Amino acid sequence: MRSRLAARSARLVLAAAAVTALAATTTACDPDDVADAGISAAPSAVASAGSGGSDSPSTSGSSTGDSNSSGSTDKAVDSGDGKKGGYGQACGTNDLDFTITSESQAGGYYLVTAKAKSGITCYLEINTPSVSFGSGADGVASPVGQGGEDPIKLTGSTVAYTGISPKTTNSNAGKEFENVIIATTDDDPNPAELKLPDTANVDKPIVTNWATNRAEAVPVIV
Repeated sequence: MRSRLAARSARLVLAAAAVTALAATTTACDPDDVADAGISAAPSAVASAGSGGSDSPSTSGSSTGDSNSSGSTDKAVDSGDGKKGGYGQACGTNDLDFTITSESQAGGYYLVTAKAKSGITCYLEINTPSVSFGSGADGVASPVGQGGEDPIKLTGSTVAYTGISPKTTNSNAGKEFENVIIATTDDDPNPAELKLPDTANVDKPIVTNWATNRAEAVPVIV
């Protein structure tokens, strides 16, 4: 009995000694292992930094390309803005200056003279102006188809004429107006309202085509 207890105690002592030795060995190796791990990890970190550095020029090159592309677009816009505007276009009402005079021929009519504003060259592509007294349908002047050239180029001192007869009836009917509205087209967003030289009695008004010869702008019902 005593011999078995002694043998068991001897085994426990040996086992404890083995555990202690293993622990001491592990502890002694840990600093070396950490150092080795740090040495082996360093090349990887350097490689990563080198890889990031090689990416930078590529990215920079792409940005330079984009900026060059943007520059060419800006040049295109600049060259477009640099072109002299107002040439080869249809005349809008706001491209023109108007004068209006009262004439005695053909029972009395208004002669309208149109001239391109300074720096503008344009064409009267619609032969007959849109003319009305007031906003009502009964104040709209009917075209009589007299005279006219198509199209008329307005630039510098060149002018075009149109004649407006406010009343074509022999009755006492009619409405009085102090202004007349004129536009180069029916749908022009900027019509001009001209002050008449005198008050007009308006009933079934008529208007001639644009003409470069003022004699062709005398409105006559044929």
